[in-house]
Amino acid sequence: MLKNILVALDGSEIAEKVIEVFKDLVLSEETKVILCHVFATPESEMELPADRPHPESPTFSYFHIEKLLQAYQEKLSINSELEMVTGDPADEIIRLANIYQADLLIIGSRGLTGMKRIVQGSVSSQVVEEANCSVLVVKPN
Repeated sequence: MLKNILVALDGSEIAEKVIEVFKDLVLSEETKVILCHVFATPESEMELPADRPHPESPTFSYFHIEKLLQAYQEKLSINSELEMVTGDPADEIIRLANIYQADLLIIGSRGLTGMKRIVQGSVSSQVVEEANCSVLVVKPN
């Protein structure tokens, strides 16, 4: 039985698909679900606390992401919590999975290949490699 599930959402188009895949899972009412978002930290801000969101995110504002996560939360038939942190996305997702003792981590993949994957990196690949729990990677297609 899955007791704790961490669902990593990044505000991109794939996040909607991640929620749809999650909704297809058959879960117990006792399953604890955590919807999370990581605000990537620019190199110049690495000394700032990693467990606090910074409102001036270059891509999305804190409040925009909070509203987006709440909208996803309303689509679910199971109770869930929200978690928003700042730091390296893969490291923070893995850290949250460890904190919540996740049995399953669900994450989207941008579907990067070749040079884009090398240059931009793959959060989902790093999470699959380093997570202590099972990881379900939702692909864009």
